[in-house]
Order: sequence, then structure tokens, then C-alpha cells
Amino acid sequence: MSFEERGVYLKMLTQKNRKVAALLAFTGAIIPFAGFHKFYLGQPLWGAVYLLLSWGTPIARIASAIEGIWYLFQDGDEFDRNFNLGVESLPESVGVATNSVSAIADALRQLDSLRQEGLISEYEFEQKRRQCLDRMR
Repeated sequence: MSFEERGVYLKMLTQKNRKVAALLAFTGAIIPFAGFHKFYLGQPLWGAVYLLLSWGTPIARIASAIEGIWYLFQDGDEFDRNFNLGVESLPESVGVATNSVSAIADALRQLDSLRQEGLISEYEFEQKRRQCLDRMR
């Protein structure tokens, strides 16, 4: 598998789809257990909170329905900014054509600033950092 094919494959595996997230959110509004969309979007703590709130209260089901609508009304770029952590923009800035150390360093600086601002977790930062460093190989 070439470097380019590997990058496309990794992108397909890690990129979240807003329609799938909306479907999971609507499913949580219908079935007795909500929160699966949060696990899918990489927010396991919120997923656990939704699961706990599903028992005995309609709060999680209502919130799931609202979030399902929100996911559908977001455009793709906004969804990517919120849940894909720049996966869409990283291949262009750190792709095979511009596979330079400076481009990767810039992408890592951007990720670090997102982490420092609290927009991504340490775990998410580490995942994206490893993806960027793998592109150097």
C-alpha cells in the first residue's frame, strides 16, 4: 500500500460522518437508551452521561433529538471543525505533494494550540499528532 493510499484509508477510518451521527442521535431519541452518537463522535464521557440519563428521564432522548437535528443542519465544514478536528484540512496542508517537515510542524502547532485552548483533549491531540508524524514516513 502506497503512502497516498494509506493516507486515504486512514482518513476514511477516522473521519466522522454527520449523517451517521444524526442517525445515531435520532435512534437514541426513539429507543430507550441514548448516547451512542456521543461514543461515535469520540466523546465517551458524554456518551456515558447520556446512557445514565436514559434510565428514568426523558432528558437524554430529547437532547439526542435536538442534536440529531443540529447535525443535519450543520454544513460539512462546520461539522468537520466540531467533530473531525481538522481531518478534512490536514491532508491538503500535509499531503503527499507538500510533505515537508515545515508543513507538518505547522499542523502540529495548530493542533497544540487547539489542545491548549481546550478545544481537543489530550487523547485526541495524541491521535492527530501520530497521524501527522506518520505522514513523514
